[in-house]
Amino acid sequence: MISISSIRFRIAFFGRRSAGTQLATAVIAAFYLAGCGAAADGEYPSRPITYIVPWNPGGGTDVTARALATALSEVLGQSVNVVNRTGGGGVVGHLALAQAAPDGYTIGAMTVEITMMHWTGLTPLTVSDYSPLAMLINNPAAVTVRADAPWSTLEELLAAVRAEPGRFRASGTSRGGIWDLARIGMLQAVGLPETALPWVPSQGAAPALQQLISGGVDVVTASPIEVDALRQAGQVRTLAVMADERMPAFPDIPTLKELGIDWSIGGWAAVAAPAGIPGEIRERLASAIQEASSSPAYLDPMTQAGFHLEFMDADAVAAFLAEQDRQNGELLRSAGLVP
Repeated sequence: MISISSIRFRIAFFGRRSAGTQLATAVIAAFYLAGCGAAADGEYPSRPITYIVPWNPGGGTDVTARALATALSEVLGQSVNVVNRTGGGGVVGHLALAQAAPDGYTIGAMTVEITMMHWTGLTPLTVSDYSPLAMLINNPAAVTVRADAPWSTLEELLAAVRAEPGRFRASGTSRGGIWDLARIGMLQAVGLPETALPWVPSQGAAPALQQLISGGVDVVTASPIEVDALRQAGQVRTLAVMADERMPAFPDIPTLKELGIDWSIGGWAAVAAPAGIPGEIRERLASAIQEASSSPAYLDPMTQAGFHLEFMDADAVAAFLAEQDRQNGELLRSAGLVP
């Protein structure tokens, strides 16, 4: 872009030339100055917005982002384009969002991993590198076993783990992932060490469930949404969900708290902008996201997919993130996963 000082220099320089040249230069200067003024005074947003997702297309975070982007486009009057920036266990996409210009034209999905990755040394990124805008979903962990397992209740499973620590094994994701922390926290809540129910790392819930069906592991702690197809097919049984209240999509599954175990945890997805975004733009985005998240364009596909919707506004989610960072850091440290 041509600066005002540059334009003044050109006017002064060309002023020594013909009147016609000077007039032409003045017209060019006026054009650029008008353009600068329009850019500075233009109403936000005046162009499309990029929505970065740090995970693969088709996953829960991606589905949530695309549903919100559709609704948000209608509210803002500009297209909101989802871009998947994957790799590094979520680091690539989170880094791309943190490094984007804080001008309101790049937002992104910030997931639970941002409260975990820096503790394990995977990245220096923390929640302070972002300006939270809203929380969208929080899918609680659950305790799932094979349909033919000898335990009909969570109490029976935990009694077996207590009686024979180390015999039974659990899975659901990589070591130190959110479903691993769900296992650790549950065991701590009932006074058991994490070694009582050893973890078998997997590439995600789907391969962990295959191991469960084949007998390679005994427990999977992924969300009810991820195990629902097998549950409907009668191949697995979900004993409890790690939520504060029963999930509307799974009203027959009790919570740990109902069973006297004070523990809840989930895999959540929030929306954030890079740190340093101007306050008025942050407020505009936060307000637009809240409006979009209550529209049928967002609610219908999310409800049909069975997601556990848990909206928080910008201020509430900021406090939530701080607590999540503390809690997950303590869990990782207790498991010996913090360098």
